[in-house]
Amino acid sequence: MRRTFLALFCICFVAMAPAMRLPAAELQVGVAVVDITPPAGYRMAGYFRERPNTGTHDALQAKALVFRQGDEQAALVFCDLIGMAREVSSRARELAAKKTGIPAANIVIAATHSHTGPLYMGALRQYFHDQTIAAKGEDAHEKIDYPAFLAEKLADAIHKAHKAVHPADLAAGITRQEGLSFNRRFHMKDGTVQFNPGKLNPNIVRVAGPIDPDVGLLRLRADDKDLALLTVFALHLDTVGGTEYSADYPFYLERKLRGALGTEGVSLFGTGTCGDINHINVSNKDPQKGQLEAARIGTALGETVQAALPKLKRVRSPRLGVRRTIVKAPLQKYSAEAIAQARKDMAKIGTREMPFLKQVETYKIVSLQALPGDTLPMEVQVFRLSDEVAIVGLPGEIFVELGLAIKKASPFPVTLVVELCNDAPGYVPTIKAFKEGSYETVNSRVQPGGGEKLVEAATRLLKELAETRRP
Repeated sequence: MRRTFLALFCICFVAMAPAMRLPAAELQVGVAVVDITPPAGYRMAGYFRERPNTGTHDALQAKALVFRQGDEQAALVFCDLIGMAREVSSRARELAAKKTGIPAANIVIAATHSHTGPLYMGALRQYFHDQTIAAKGEDAHEKIDYPAFLAEKLADAIHKAHKAVHPADLAAGITRQEGLSFNRRFHMKDGTVQFNPGKLNPNIVRVAGPIDPDVGLLRLRADDKDLALLTVFALHLDTVGGTEYSADYPFYLERKLRGALGTEGVSLFGTGTCGDINHINVSNKDPQKGQLEAARIGTALGETVQAALPKLKRVRSPRLGVRRTIVKAPLQKYSAEAIAQARKDMAKIGTREMPFLKQVETYKIVSLQALPGDTLPMEVQVFRLSDEVAIVGLPGEIFVELGLAIKKASPFPVTLVVELCNDAPGYVPTIKAFKEGSYETVNSRVQPGGGEKLVEAATRLLKELAETRRP
């Protein structure tokens, strides 16, 4: 009888086990900040001309967030850079994985797209470097191997954040920011579409696309103190210009939030999908450039964020999960004659000897030659923080309509979409934009449809993660 009872008890216990689910493991979070400012004199990125650095307005930083829940781990890093070279991000993720045990696939390294950081990758950097070596025998602008330096620093940031993990509370939500972002593509009277056609241009007919005014927020707190606040907003970081290193308007966003976050809270900024969005309001004639403009934008955004903090919804049941996939986007192709001519024309970039869009195409054609194969591997990552909150990471400068499509299709009420993750393959326009033409499509490396493939992949991963919700 006793054996029969024990057997029946074991059978009943096993049968009831799914209903007697143990509580989820506690979510732990770590934060770290490292300085990634290059030496003085390094070439600066962002424009089609050589621009040596002359000083530092504010230090460039990499800010890391590490999440751990049970056996699941993930890391997100946000860097004050124009873009993230795939070779650097791959190396940094491998190093970080060895140091922390976080799978490289669960690490995303995003660039904010600051135009006042170093020119450390790409065909233009290679051209300037080779020309300097040929003329002078050395390149005084590259006093260090910055890509190697950067990979080590990024891995170090993740390692430090990993060592600092401890239980934390999350809160998330969406607010709106009006009056700072504008679609920069316009239908003109001559039937063309132009980007940045100039203020008060009488030939403008109408704007060619939308904006995304949503500001995604993720707040992390422990012991009644702020650890970090992630802000995601779709607005190009090209307000400063000049030759001093600077994080652009996120620097002023952090300054504005300092009172709300305290001395230890870290303000992180993720750039939303803004391949066709900038800060230029063509309906007024006021100049919009420099640190004053960056301060205006960062401060205004900070005020909006600060007002939204008390309204953020606490994440009561965090549930960490990660999915990723690779989209193989077909690359644009050019004839051998066009490639040879582009290599000759590199010397005209940054001069008045060639029209601007021709310079852009020349640079693009040469850049394509450094990419192996006929397709570009574009990594899509999705991080689930709870059944209500998810973060999507995409490579390249993504048109706003593509980000909006992901948000609309997402089963997560709070979905933050961040561009320029792990790679910087240029612009990723919509099929519609390719038909319209202008700067972004001329600069793009992928064929029409690549952006829509990213939307499909991100939506699928979001739905996969949503389908594994708790019963």
